[in-house]
Amino acid sequence: MAIFGASRRVMLGLLAVVVLGIAGVAIFIGYCAYTLPLSHPLVSEAPPAAILYATSAGQPLAARGVYRGEKLAADHLPPDLVHAVVAIEDRRFYSHYGIDPRGILRAAWHNLFGGGTMEGGSTITQQLARLVYLSPERNLRRKVQEAMIAVWLESRLSKDEILARYLNAVYFGAGAYGVDAAAKRYFNKKTSELDLAQSAMLAGLVRAPSQLAPSRNPDAAHRRAELVLQAMVREGTIDEARAAAARAEPVRLAVPPDTEPGDNYFVDETEAEVKRLIGTPPLDLSVATTFDPRLQEAAERVVNHWLAGEGVHRHVSQAALIAMAPDGAILAMVGGRDYAESQFNRATQARRQPGSLFKIFVYLTALSNGYNPESVMVDQPIQIGDWQPKNYDGRYHGAVSLKTAFAQSLNTVSAQLVQAVGVKRVIDMAKSLGVHSELPAVPSLALGSAEVTLIEMVRAMAAIATNTKSIEPYAIRTIRAEAAAPLYTRPETSVDRPDWNRAAMMPLLEAVVTEGTGKAARLTESPGRRSAGKTGTTDDYRDAWFVGFTSDIVVGIWVGNDDNSATDRVTGGDIPAKIWHDFVTEAERIMATPNPPAQAPVAGAPATGAASSAAPAPSAALAPPPPPAAAMAPPPSPGQPVPPPDAVQPATLTAAPPQQVRGIPLVVDSATLLLNGALVRLDGIAGERGAPANQLARYINGREIACEPADRGAPNYRCTIGDYDLGEAILLNGAGRAAANAPERLRSAEEKARGAGRGVWAR
Repeated sequence: MAIFGASRRVMLGLLAVVVLGIAGVAIFIGYCAYTLPLSHPLVSEAPPAAILYATSAGQPLAARGVYRGEKLAADHLPPDLVHAVVAIEDRRFYSHYGIDPRGILRAAWHNLFGGGTMEGGSTITQQLARLVYLSPERNLRRKVQEAMIAVWLESRLSKDEILARYLNAVYFGAGAYGVDAAAKRYFNKKTSELDLAQSAMLAGLVRAPSQLAPSRNPDAAHRRAELVLQAMVREGTIDEARAAAARAEPVRLAVPPDTEPGDNYFVDETEAEVKRLIGTPPLDLSVATTFDPRLQEAAERVVNHWLAGEGVHRHVSQAALIAMAPDGAILAMVGGRDYAESQFNRATQARRQPGSLFKIFVYLTALSNGYNPESVMVDQPIQIGDWQPKNYDGRYHGAVSLKTAFAQSLNTVSAQLVQAVGVKRVIDMAKSLGVHSELPAVPSLALGSAEVTLIEMVRAMAAIATNTKSIEPYAIRTIRAEAAAPLYTRPETSVDRPDWNRAAMMPLLEAVVTEGTGKAARLTESPGRRSAGKTGTTDDYRDAWFVGFTSDIVVGIWVGNDDNSATDRVTGGDIPAKIWHDFVTEAERIMATPNPPAQAPVAGAPATGAASSAAPAPSAALAPPPPPAAAMAPPPSPGQPVPPPDAVQPATLTAAPPQQVRGIPLVVDSATLLLNGALVRLDGIAGERGAPANQLARYINGREIACEPADRGAPNYRCTIGDYDLGEAILLNGAGRAAANAPERLRSAEEKARGAGRGVWAR
């Protein structure tokens, strides 16, 4: 009896536990049902308008903000898009009632034993419930409510209505919410205009939009689209012939892959300019800018070349560059050596002492108040209060003309001029030319003791170059909203002639580069070509500047360190002038070449040329070609010590290199090198810019090359690096294409690269 009584108590206890468990589950489900947020769907704050930025040639540059397209009705969904989404996201969508037990079991089995990526078991209806009604938190209550809302939606809406609401709400990456926004964002199309390949790519983004967005990862997006096509074939919604046709058709994007990091300095400034001009209207905008990606690429390459070479040895870690058209259009901007590391724009935000560069205001004021270039001043020790200005070299030159004093940047003469004309007049001159920074009225202002920005000094030099009272830098030509008149169009600028003596200032600025402190910036003389500028160096060599101009472009350079530490005696006539020389040399060649026609990048394919400069560079270094004989040794490895950067001379660019030339080159494109101040064109190579040029620069890596004229009579050169033919190395690794007249050895190298799918031939 005792045993029977004990067993009965155990059974009653178990029954009580079961009853309590069932009651608890019922109470929990009741609580979940009671707290369903059916009457309060989630409402997000209005997002910032999407802005698509285009280059000066009309090529897409960058996209900022959030895209939200039109809300599509159920009967306006393209069949291919519907079939693609259902095939990859919820193949039993039309047969379940909001919850798919088979799908849940299949996903659980795959996740436990599949050994691959995790698979979800949520239906499209559940995903819609989560998007519209529930927070993103992950817990049991949310999963139960998700299932309840899914069943409720299935009872109220048709399948097509559920799918339409889902596609209108889901995120497709790159700031695009809803399929209509995604179609515009990626393909510049309406949803009804999508073809099968584009529909498959969009359907593939839903599971992991940030990782698969073709603007960020075109190869992954292409592979995912292939999986969608395979799923559609399995489901029978398309046949293999249509899938094959979709695979064969490249998916062209309306925007390039993610903006090159360095371009973002310009885009940041342009975004701020949009807000200044029109505020923040709730409209998707298209902005035509002044940006030239060819010049930007050249600017970044030249800056990095000098910082990575001579800059390392002379304690220079940062630089900024602004290239501006004479009317103030900003063509290129380098705000620092690494945008990913620091978004601080040293071209527009950093206030640094300009040193002797500030003398342009001192001398322009003097020349406008009775002085002339041949006026004689005495370079001698002077004292103004407690201040005793001294010259850079510590010497004094006696009686000198203003032209000589300016070209040699004699400090005592500038100090005397400020005393003679008055510091207030000098400040007024600087302000009229666009210097908005605070300028204290102290004698040392004559030597640039106040802090200014690079863009202020560039706009001032542009005004002097064009004899215009003031130049307003700008980055925007037009701002448009879809199907509307332009919200903003850059007005025609009228030239307001100033009353200063610009004619007398020009020979002073030219003398700086012909015979003065800026000789390293001197360009080749040619009819109608003038170059001029001014150097600037501060005490303890903390800042070095060169700002100058030709008839086509105004360029300013600053180098220094963010922590304001001193460089190793770097002056404005040193690294800044060399950067200016190399960049302007290439910029003039670029500006003389028409922009290539805009071409949309292809998702999943490598891009070349200026139209696709945002394509990431290959990670592998350019490999040497196989030696023709076993005894031939490989070239030095990139890890070996490289010659000092001083081996690259800032020589004046000659019309043609000498018969034989050797040295460390700067890569212009993968068929054109800047070597000892001369352009060397490789025989038989059709050059590529962007990633192939960067690949070649990494391969050369500071090593010396030797070049001699090609033996076929053309004005091109055949170059070697070590024992290897540089042209063969370029073609063998797909960093260029063989020209129409290329010899057989180069065509053979190209065929090997094409067969292996290297570089520009990558599949």
